[in-house]
Amino acid sequence: MRRLSYKGGATRERVVAVRLASLLRDIRKLRGLSLRDVEQRTSISNAYLSQLERGEAENPAPQKLHKLADCYGVPYVDLMKAAGYLTSANNDRPNSDLTQFQVALMSANLSEAEQEQVLKYVMFLKSQT
Repeated sequence: MRRLSYKGGATRERVVAVRLASLLRDIRKLRGLSLRDVEQRTSISNAYLSQLERGEAENPAPQKLHKLADCYGVPYVDLMKAAGYLTSANNDRPNSDLTQFQVALMSANLSEAEQEQVLKYVMFLKSQT
């Protein structure tokens, strides 16, 4: 069986790992957590978390993704999709193809006033195009 290659010769697994890495790093930073904080909350080693965030850990265990989803307050299914385990076809949740931006907003724990400010800013940006 031949492995699929993407732009620059990257494998599908590598592309998925890099996409997941970026998502996990962005969410952690948005939550204001260090790798050590996440390690303490999830019992996932700092070294492995670092590998995940650098895209060096392909096919992370679903149990680890579940711990990270709980820690970050994001839907588990979205991390499973980002890791390449799920597709829209095998997930019955409507509109589950959340973007990285949407996941980040969901995990930001904004107050109602902050949410209103973000909404106004997005509306402003849309009016500029």
